[in-house]
Amino acid sequence: MTATTTDESPHPVTPARRSSRRAARARVQGRFPVVLWIPAALGMAFLVLPLAALVVRAPWAALAGILTDPLTRSALLLSLGTATAATTVAIVLGVPLALVLARAHLPGRRLLRTLVTVPVVLPPVVGGVALLLAYGRTGVAGQYLELWFGLSIPFTTVAVVLAQTFVAMPFFVLALDGALATVDDSLAEAAATLGASRLHIFLHVTLPTLAPALLAGAVLCWARALGEFGATITFAGNLPGSTQTMPLAVYLALQSDPDTAVALSLVLLTVAVLVLVLLRDRWLQGVVR
Repeated sequence: MTATTTDESPHPVTPARRSSRRAARARVQGRFPVVLWIPAALGMAFLVLPLAALVVRAPWAALAGILTDPLTRSALLLSLGTATAATTVAIVLGVPLALVLARAHLPGRRLLRTLVTVPVVLPPVVGGVALLLAYGRTGVAGQYLELWFGLSIPFTTVAVVLAQTFVAMPFFVLALDGALATVDDSLAEAAATLGASRLHIFLHVTLPTLAPALLAGAVLCWARALGEFGATITFAGNLPGSTQTMPLAVYLALQSDPDTAVALSLVLLTVAVLVLVLLRDRWLQGVVR
């Protein structure tokens, strides 16, 4: 007796039957009700029109002069530097945090995951107030930093980094935590049976496996830090050359020089689009869909 290949059916799956099923599947997937196209088009227009307006109304003739202005250049360089510093802090703290949340057997792990996620949905201004109450001169921890070390964090560049880290690190942790949930542990188990230490397994097996998620999470974190506004202006203020980042410069320029505000907004829009294109095409496949 010969075995018959089946495809969830008692009937043999012939090449003709398989081809017919593929054609039927293609027809079903490509058949959308016409009524859905109208709200879909309206939704797309609603999202794209403001971005297009920003591009159309940009002061292209004066763009080079605006971007080379000392105050603008200072805000841009400060934003790039603090966003990079915040991402570095997020990676150093976020990798162990994600591993603990994904692998450690802790009571209340779901609660810890919720707490890590809170800054994502928390209004940024509220985050700034919370940071001020925690690390201000009379804050829960800030008073001891002032008393013991003479450190005053609010309204300094360090405050900008802390504010950006607070709102951006959850994106990195969530990306890495999601990747850890889908990692195949067979290689780590094989390394363990060969006598590899936990640190060796982590450095040479786990981290290389998580490289795409690490990169995707880091870029998302950096982009979020670059665009941070509410927590920064509340906790760090808006001091040119010290705490005035690009979003804050946009807000300030909008009140007196709309062309500068549009030009700076265009820079942030360009960065955001580049980040999303790079993530979607290279690093987010299989990590964030």
